[in-house]
Amino acid sequence: MSGQIRSVLIGSTLRTAVTAVAVLAVLVGVLVATGVVGAPAVTGVENRFGAVTNETTTIETTISVSNPSPFGISLGGVAVNYSVWMNDVRIADGEKSGVAIDSGNATVNTTTQMQNERIIPWWRSHVRNGEHTVVQIDPTVRSETLGRTFGAPNVTREVNTDMLSQFNSSATRPVNANSPVVSDPVLYINETNATWGEVNESVTPLHLKFVVYNPKPYPITVTRLGYDISMNDVAMGDGASESGYVIPPKSTKTIETTTYIRNENLDEWWGSHLERNQVTDLRIDFHARLDLAGETIRIPLDALTYTETIETDLFGTKPATMANETGEGGTETSTDNDDSSTATETATETATPTETAAEGDDDGGLLDDGTATETATSTETATATSTGTATTTETETTTETETATETATETDDGLFSFRPSADSAVRTLR
Repeated sequence: MSGQIRSVLIGSTLRTAVTAVAVLAVLVGVLVATGVVGAPAVTGVENRFGAVTNETTTIETTISVSNPSPFGISLGGVAVNYSVWMNDVRIADGEKSGVAIDSGNATVNTTTQMQNERIIPWWRSHVRNGEHTVVQIDPTVRSETLGRTFGAPNVTREVNTDMLSQFNSSATRPVNANSPVVSDPVLYINETNATWGEVNESVTPLHLKFVVYNPKPYPITVTRLGYDISMNDVAMGDGASESGYVIPPKSTKTIETTTYIRNENLDEWWGSHLERNQVTDLRIDFHARLDLAGETIRIPLDALTYTETIETDLFGTKPATMANETGEGGTETSTDNDDSSTATETATETATPTETAAEGDDDGGLLDDGTATETATSTETATATSTGTATTTETETTTETETATETATETDDGLFSFRPSADSAVRTLR
């Protein structure tokens, strides 16, 4: 009999507790619904990049929640959901359930794994948008107790980079062969220009234009023009021109060509970018092969080597001591700030050269065209604009004075466009 009484009492107690909980839940719901007490709301979201591997990137998220109700919300649990977007490319989703939120302010910490392969569609969108990205975070909080979802204002951040502007230059730069068969400089680069092409699934084209002046009294034949692209020492692309071209004597020629970044290597670069606190060193090296006096000479085009430092702060949470101190780190919920890259160009800026040389440059007689003399009254208009004057003097029997360029400009018409080489770029795992 006593056991039966005990069972009845325990059952009655449990029923009473369950009833009380249900009544409390309904009461809280009614109070929130009628506005007597305020509803919980997300007051802030902060993201940070955590550990990165070859395949994934950890995103650590802290969500601040305000619960103005005098009641803690834990009955039935609270679920916190959020999505991270970069230019309409969803790079990560996160969820944490069973969260208890006390009365007042609270924080919810959660992590999610982003697949690094998501960086490739984001990169394409970034380039297509003029190196512009909108980072957007959409958080929501749902209480099963209250049967309601409590949204929050979207957190947005504008991020901009500038990877190419420093390549656009009208500074005249000499090209030296450092060979006994020809005197230096063998060519002058009077202008360089770079623009993004139409990015696709596999490659990101980079259209390049060079205005080249040949100071020699004979044509210069370039049989190959090659390039190597790296980002944080990760090989991103390499290739060479499909055919050669000829630069006429004493004249300029505009050479237009295209290099390619292989998108398949972007996820590897991404890991290095995060490991270096969102800093990337972009580098493009060029080399050429020239046919001179029956010999083929391979020369590095150091005057064209392009380097630039790119820094981002995608979530606006980089450590202050390591972030770029320029004050241009991007802004949340506004566009008054941006992530501008810090550019460093290694090409030497040299003033438009004035040659004092004979019509036949001193090439050891190997390339002499047999011309006797020419009057020094011929003046050709320089197309490059630069300050100062550098003088290159070459000894011969007769002298003339010319600027480094002339108004007649020939165009390659894209005949010498680069294509990626067949060999795959070597990857360096970061």
